[in-house]
Amino acid sequence: MNNTIETLLNHKTIRNYKKDDISDELLNNILEGGIRASTTGNMQVYSVIVTKDQDKRNELCKLHFGQKMVEDAPVILTFCADFNRFNKWCEQRDAEPGYDNFLSFVTAAIDALLAAQNVCVAAESEGLGICYLGTTTYQADKLIDFFNLPKGVVPVTTVVVGYPDEDPEQVDRLPMEGVIHHEEYKDYSKEEIDNIYSFKESLPLTKQLIEENQVENLAQIFTDKRYTKKDNIHFSNVLLKVLKDQGFMNND
Repeated sequence: MNNTIETLLNHKTIRNYKKDDISDELLNNILEGGIRASTTGNMQVYSVIVTKDQDKRNELCKLHFGQKMVEDAPVILTFCADFNRFNKWCEQRDAEPGYDNFLSFVTAAIDALLAAQNVCVAAESEGLGICYLGTTTYQADKLIDFFNLPKGVVPVTTVVVGYPDEDPEQVDRLPMEGVIHHEEYKDYSKEEIDNIYSFKESLPLTKQLIEENQVENLAQIFTDKRYTKKDNIHFSNVLLKVLKDQGFMNND
């Protein structure tokens, strides 16, 4: 089997890390792999902030809702949508940039996420563990202050990187027929929805979570406990304000 495919198929989310440092050579090679990611129009409208300092990681841990791996892992990578650099280059070449709109943010966010995934695959292929932090967009305003980000720059995801101090079970995924469509989108019947989610719903962990959360089923854990409408609206408003403040909402 191709080594890259094997790395992808064996992916595990790692939350416990050894204190071992990652050498500068290895880290730079991994980041170089990230830089080779596909990018819109070859613009590379993203930036990566590398955090290794322990005191700064301790502060970042607080911003990421106290997820201890942020303190423990030797490297934290914050991926940002970044039109600041590209805009300045355009202006210095007498080219007027028109990238202060929502589409430009989406473009830059996609670039950043593509680079992030390249970095993750490269890291895992070298025996390192990784974990994405969804708290980045929730706390975008605070991270902007923490990193002193100028206009045109918005953090979109964070990746924890280090040597694993655990070997957890692989997290389940939906079957291929649940996510792959051929030629055109085929909407799901009730029976197909039941089949797609049957394995996930039958897992012992699912039953445990249902009991712990005192709900009727797994779907209610997502809607009522993990990602509630109230929280989604709140953090949507936070992010929309961030986009306006950082210069991405000129849509007239």
